[in-house]
Amino acid sequence: MFEVLKSRYAVWKRYSRTVSELEMLSTRELADLGISRCDIPRLAREAVRS
Repeated sequence: MFEVLKSRYAVWKRYSRTVSELEMLSTRELADLGISRCDIPRLAREAVRS
């Protein structure tokens, strides 16, 4: 059970870090990458799954 919690925490931490890093980018930088702000949560989930 502890291993499951540890794994879920690690996934949540990666998701949170990805969201934070993308949110720190300016709208212009996101646009250069082809990302809109509303796409950030989805992209973070996809990054965690891979």
